[in-house]
Amino acid sequence: MEKKIINTPNAPEPIGPYNQAVFAGNLLFVSGQVAINPATGNVDAKDIFEETHQVMHNLKAILSEAKMDFSNIVKTTIFLSDMNLFATINEIYGKYFSGDFPARETVAVKGLPKNVNIEISVIASK
Repeated sequence: MEKKIINTPNAPEPIGPYNQAVFAGNLLFVSGQVAINPATGNVDAKDIFEETHQVMHNLKAILSEAKMDFSNIVKTTIFLSDMNLFATINEIYGKYFSGDFPARETVAVKGLPKNVNIEISVIASK
């Protein structure tokens, strides 16, 4: 199976040895995105609202580069620094979809890159 690498300057550059996303067949595997602002390379978000929106904007940019959008997402994984943030991120996350939500799991972890509070990875299908 052929794989195709997807990278865009409209999302943060990877901070390790990985790509923003990889197409394998008709599936797009998007690496976990944190609230790094691609214009500055920094985490500029001041709270969980801004962090979540920045993560979703980063995902949108990568999906767009792959000629996809949120309707193509079939699976998400959300990592949180604290499960007490669940209700807040859930409300924001839900606004990016128009029904037919993808499958998902949400887990609390001990730490995330750049000391952020949220990271989301997705799998999308053409």
